[in-house]
Amino acid sequence: MKRTLLFTLALFLVYQSLNAQTSPPSDIGTIQQNFRKLNVLGSILYIAAHPDDENTRLLAYLAQEKHYRTGYLSLTRGDGGQNLIGNEQSELLGLIRTQELLAARRIDGAEQFFSRATDFGFSKNPEETLKFWDKDKILGDMVWVIRKFRPDVMICRFPTTGEGGHGNHTASAILAQEAFSAAADPKRYPEQLKHGVSTWQAKRLLWNTFNFGNTNTTSEDQFKLNVGTYNPILGKSYGEIAAESRSNHKTQGFGSARQRGDAFEYFKTILGDAPKTDLMDGVETGWSRIPGGNVIGTQVAAITKSFSNLTPEASVPALVELLGKVDMEFGNDKAMQTVRLIPSRVEDYTFWHQQKTKEVKDLIAACAGLWFESYAAEPSYAVGDSMIVNNQFVFRSRVPIYSVEIYGGGREILKKMSYDAPMSSSSEVNTLSFNGKGKVPSATITQPYWLDSPHSIGSYTLAKDTLAGNPENPDAPKVTYTFNINGKDISYQRSIVFKYVDPARGEIYQPLEITPPVTANIAEMVYVYNNPAPQTIQVKLKSFTNASGSISIKPIPGWKITPEKIDFTGRKKGDEWTVAFSAGPTETKSNTVKFDVITTVNGKSFSQGLLNIKYNHVPAITIFPPAQAKLVNIDLKIAGKRIGYIAGAGDLVPDALREVGYDVHQLSESEIINSDLSVYDAIVIGVRAYNVNQRLAYEQPKLMEYVKNGGNLVVQYNNNNGLVTKAIGPYPFQVVNQRVTTEDSPVILLDNDSPVLNYPNKITQQDFNDWIQERSVYMVSNIDPQYKTPLQMGDPGEAKSNGSLIVADYGAGRFVYTSLVFFRELPAGVPGAYRLFVNLLSKPAKTAGVGYLK
Repeated sequence: MKRTLLFTLALFLVYQSLNAQTSPPSDIGTIQQNFRKLNVLGSILYIAAHPDDENTRLLAYLAQEKHYRTGYLSLTRGDGGQNLIGNEQSELLGLIRTQELLAARRIDGAEQFFSRATDFGFSKNPEETLKFWDKDKILGDMVWVIRKFRPDVMICRFPTTGEGGHGNHTASAILAQEAFSAAADPKRYPEQLKHGVSTWQAKRLLWNTFNFGNTNTTSEDQFKLNVGTYNPILGKSYGEIAAESRSNHKTQGFGSARQRGDAFEYFKTILGDAPKTDLMDGVETGWSRIPGGNVIGTQVAAITKSFSNLTPEASVPALVELLGKVDMEFGNDKAMQTVRLIPSRVEDYTFWHQQKTKEVKDLIAACAGLWFESYAAEPSYAVGDSMIVNNQFVFRSRVPIYSVEIYGGGREILKKMSYDAPMSSSSEVNTLSFNGKGKVPSATITQPYWLDSPHSIGSYTLAKDTLAGNPENPDAPKVTYTFNINGKDISYQRSIVFKYVDPARGEIYQPLEITPPVTANIAEMVYVYNNPAPQTIQVKLKSFTNASGSISIKPIPGWKITPEKIDFTGRKKGDEWTVAFSAGPTETKSNTVKFDVITTVNGKSFSQGLLNIKYNHVPAITIFPPAQAKLVNIDLKIAGKRIGYIAGAGDLVPDALREVGYDVHQLSESEIINSDLSVYDAIVIGVRAYNVNQRLAYEQPKLMEYVKNGGNLVVQYNNNNGLVTKAIGPYPFQVVNQRVTTEDSPVILLDNDSPVLNYPNKITQQDFNDWIQERSVYMVSNIDPQYKTPLQMGDPGEAKSNGSLIVADYGAGRFVYTSLVFFRELPAGVPGAYRLFVNLLSKPAKTAGVGYLK
């Protein structure tokens, strides 16, 4: 299954900010929840294949009711699906869905992990999935996450027996079973044991059975939990929290209603001991889990009991003492001698020391009213340049503070303040604050680590295997703050961000960008040639530092590029300018090649563009895709000129049509209802439009009238669920969940005389070569005899279907419905897809008594 790196270089205009400040929440409810969590030493890892597979209600219950450290391991980032809110696909969609998952976790309280697996599209069986994923690599990532996270209990969303439908779903369960045992085996992935982890055996692996759609895998003899509990501290039930969490999956249209009242989750034991009364049966989840822990547990209970909502700072001295006690007990020689008798307990001991130390420190900061953050003076800096960082803290209590030290990521001192007497607010002064600046080197480009290198169909290429699991770059620029509070040094880290004030939206945070010195954005992803005339290739350059250098297109055999290079000098930070090259084929034969734009700055070469993705529900995303595009020389004839386009869930088809010379106009509802549609040679309806555009049900009669009067209407695929009307065409047919997922599955031409296979381009078997990812999705069945079905296809070993393309004459016009994945193929520059789609747009004239004139 082939995929292309579909980096769209359009800049989306929907504006977005980071949805939270850099400091964690410190409200009374959060503090109370964190006190309860402090007394729990247990962890649960939930495992599935994609964003949206997780059970957000169960995650919220485990994290915020039971206070377990709870994680979700999504094997993929959801890069193979369809985007219901924009036109990003593949890697770009995966970036958005990564942030959607992180936004969901901020609500339900769980942590987020990933493997290097890609979502390469719908898979019908686990065998195909594991082949493309490279089973050993993905299993290794899962073992690494398990050994780091050390879950007491693991939970699968899907079974190994196929009820989950998608091959990725079944594969995730198969891998989870193997990882359950492999993580405990020192002979499996022994290289991981050199990087700060040890083997780990979870107590049990459960399957969280389900009842959705037409599949019910639950039964009353299974272990079950009521997770519909109401949390008075949060003022919500876990059904309400789950709905808020799940509604972040906006690219998939998963806005959810809040649920209240009893809600049961069912479980089937796959490996390990079956639970009888609790998921954690047989697991010690209190402080007695560690030697000497009972003393700490007693102290935590006392601090929790004495906590006052009105004076949270009164708990700080006891918490500072507790922090010392945690360090002392975890470092106690006698205790360590005890745990060393059982090697596996040494790692458990160290693991919970790290977790509980962080929790106590965060509680100290929250109770003390200590707020601090670091933000850059500008949104972006070129790699290697120094950045000005503003460091602020506000100390809003009377807790004594003796010193403050602020360090950059390279341990350079940004500020150091010591006091002979403790600094604390007097009764007249309510806050102690500081605002100072320092310089920090910008070390590495802030490119998502999984996009640093080209990748295969099924998995990303990681520079180091130990990067697996991380949802984002672990080496993002940070600042360390060390406060001496009540006589004890306590250190914290804050990521460096950029913030500013928008007149309409107020204070806005966004991730800091460390960029190449100069980026190069190519105007088009694909340049299609149907004659030898050269085309202009425009490249937009942006400088992120003071720069001089040159830009060139790497030579391509069979193509003439002029000029060889273009110099630039004296460019300032923030400068943007456009240069133009001419490119034309020197050979007549059809071919497809990629080309790279090379920018040389101060003797170093770079080949990266700039892409911003901005939506209201996730932080702004900035990446630096390869400065690369395609030249496609094909035998392509065009008929007609004006195309009307009705947007659906979002795709790049209009841009692809403009690239080959069509005049494409996006139609509004007013234009559909009130204007003369006969001026359009064809009208195209975007993917899933009948799922997302409620108004199409009212516009449909006008569209059918357009066809009847001689128009040519081309409808692209729709999901079979949630259609706004079932009368999509002039005659009946049914959209069904049937796919051809193998992109090189044989295609049979059933009607060689069909106009869509002959005008203006003669379609042959060769036109179905080099397709990517899949052939057809949500095909049609129960097709009225008035429709012609010129194509037949099916996945290997399955019955073939005629439902990928149907065509019917209606009145003087023509209606076309196609589930072929043109929305993937055209942006990827697949020649045969262009030739066939142009034919669908090109209705040949009729002659009396003869039929279509070819």
